[in-house]
Amino acid sequence: MTISDSLRDTRILTHGSVSIPAVGFGTLIPDPVVTKQATKAALEAGFRHLDCAERYRNEAAVGDAIQDAFKAGTLRRQDLFVTTKLWNTNHRPERVKPAFDASRRRLGLDDIDCYIIHTPFAFQPGDDQDPRDASGQVIYDSGVTLVETWQALERLVDEGHCKSIGLSDITLEKLREIVAVARIRPAMVQVEAHPYLPERELLDFCRTHGIVLQAFAALGHAMEPRVLEDPVITAIARRVHKTPAQVALAWAVQRGTAFLTTSTNPGRIRENLDISALPEDAMRQMRDEITTNVRFNAVVETGVPGFISRTG
Repeated sequence: MTISDSLRDTRILTHGSVSIPAVGFGTLIPDPVVTKQATKAALEAGFRHLDCAERYRNEAAVGDAIQDAFKAGTLRRQDLFVTTKLWNTNHRPERVKPAFDASRRRLGLDDIDCYIIHTPFAFQPGDDQDPRDASGQVIYDSGVTLVETWQALERLVDEGHCKSIGLSDITLEKLREIVAVARIRPAMVQVEAHPYLPERELLDFCRTHGIVLQAFAALGHAMEPRVLEDPVITAIARRVHKTPAQVALAWAVQRGTAFLTTSTNPGRIRENLDISALPEDAMRQMRDEITTNVRFNAVVETGVPGFISRTG
């Protein structure tokens, strides 16, 4: 990875020579109309990595914004990196390809740059994305293993239309299991990571195996304790004349990770792309002086996303 003064165009190369833009726009936005507007604003600002998911229920809106940019001549397919995800209810191998093809249709794309298993937890297969029993407990599917689902993704790569594959919401222990048996190794793993959850051990493992670690909730998702109010980050922001958000995002890229950020505000979208390299002493400060450690999303424990409502 080459770090320039401006970090917005940084790309990270995987073991499989897949080049992934470090700066990504996440599309976890409940309203489809707002999704299309925000995606359009992100593409106009210069984002070239879009992160989508079947579970977000808005792939068609993202696809509309992409197609509008293609038609306007402001974007070429080869300049855009699109990720989408397989939901928990589709882990059985026979359900993987139909789910993948449905995502392609909704996005209006022939090829997906990276297809990711949304969580390592298999839910009861069916149309209900959030299957629950009479007592409100998630109904898991014990009839399929994560390795079997991974092998179904490998076949997607063999068949074309899927350029690379990855995992999300995964622990280091589970990732080790997949890497040990994978015929096609993960190109990317997507996990919660930010200055309050640096995931250093996982990042070291990913570096060793040529896997891109992509951080979601890279700004802490505005939850308490607020990452962007940390005194170390705010002091650095004043010193380098950037916002605390820009400091946290620059830190993410400089430490060798990709990140996702989501906003529906065009000004904030542009701000999140306007990141510059931090001085080395600032990077050391963030490593050594930030001691808060907190995970905001318990999805790694249950497979139930903490940032998506059950009905949304």
